[in-house]
Amino acid sequence: MSRVSDVDRDRAVELVQQAYADGRLDPAELEARLERALTATSAHELAPVVADLPGEEPVRLESVGGRVTRTGDWQVPRRLRIDSEYGSVRLDLTQAHAPYAQVDIELRLAYGRALIILPAGASADADGVRTEWGRVICKAPGRPRPGGLHVHVAGELPYGRLIIRSSRKR
Repeated sequence: MSRVSDVDRDRAVELVQQAYADGRLDPAELEARLERALTATSAHELAPVVADLPGEEPVRLESVGGRVTRTGDWQVPRRLRIDSEYGSVRLDLTQAHAPYAQVDIELRLAYGRALIILPAGASADADGVRTEWGRVICKAPGRPRPGGLHVHVAGELPYGRLIIRSSRKR
């Protein structure tokens, strides 16, 4: 289970306050959500506080003929969009900080390939991926697990290839 930081809680508080300012929440719900956001210790506790609220725009990564690589200790955004033509994508989540219960990844790979490596206890689905001559292989559990990260992958891979797998034990 991923622990949340003060930055994660502050981000959730900002989303809740913005939803209140937009008229999406009444004062009682604002107070309840702020209390839950400020006392959350895990991603599993924090995610429901903001799950039904409009979020931030996805973080966008783009490449033409190059590589998009994220490995080691990196901050996984709630929503990530990757556009790559003739390139490769490698997202290794095994040591990454993912403070959300679910991460949404949108892939647009023309002729490229993508590899997503999940941490122990995580699940994933590629139900939103459309392909023509491409290939999608998901070797990870498809149903979300309590307390574990779930990665939802969508997008288009006309001639691309996507592999989603759990980390290999060493």
